[in-house]
Amino acid sequence: MTETILGILFLFIKSVIAATSYGGVALLMAIESACIPLPSELIMPFAGYLVYEGTLKLLWVATAGAIGCNLGSLVAYEIGCYGGRPLVEKYGRWVLLSRRELDWADRFFARWGYLAVFIARLLPVVRTFIALPAGIARMPRGRFHIYTFIGSWIWCLALAWFGMKLGENWRELGKYFHQFDAVIGVVLVVGVVWFAWSHWQNRIGATE
Repeated sequence: MTETILGILFLFIKSVIAATSYGGVALLMAIESACIPLPSELIMPFAGYLVYEGTLKLLWVATAGAIGCNLGSLVAYEIGCYGGRPLVEKYGRWVLLSRRELDWADRFFARWGYLAVFIARLLPVVRTFIALPAGIARMPRGRFHIYTFIGSWIWCLALAWFGMKLGENWRELGKYFHQFDAVIGVVLVVGVVWFAWSHWQNRIGATE
C-alpha cells in the first residue's frame, strides 16, 4: 500500500517538474511546506536527476525549492499567527496533522527558540510543521523568512545533489535494473519508505 502511494506521488511530482521546470519545484515545495503531506524526499531528488540530464541547474533548483518553502511556510505561519493552536487542532486532521506532531513541533520551538526554524528545515517531519508554532509565537516575519530560506536551501541542495549523483551512476545500477524508472523508483522508495510509512501511519492513527 505504501509503495503504491509513493509510486503515485512520484509520477505526479515527475509530471509537474517535467512540465513546469523551476516553477514546478517551487510549487511542490510550497505544498509540502504548507503542511500538506507531499514529501520533499521525492520532489528534490527528481529535480536533481533533471540537473544530471542538463534540463535544470543545481543551484537554481535549490533556490526554487527554498522559495517554495518560504511561500508554503507563510501560509502555515499565518494560520498559526491568526488562528492559534485551537484552529490548528480543529482542522489539522484534514492534512493528516496529528496533535502529537503539533506537540512535537511546539516542544522543538520552545527548546530552540527562533533558531528552531533554521534547525527544523534540516530535519524530516518537523520541518513541515515548524511554521505553525512560529506563527503562534508571533516570531518576527523577517527573521522567520530568513531562517526558513537558508535552512530550506541547504536541505533542497542536499536532496537535489543526491538525485543528480543517482543520475550520474544510473548506468552502473542499470546492470541490475533494466529501466531507469525502475532504478529511481526503487532507490527512492527504499530511501523514504521507512520515513513515509511510519510518518503517515502515525498521522492516520491519530485521526481515527
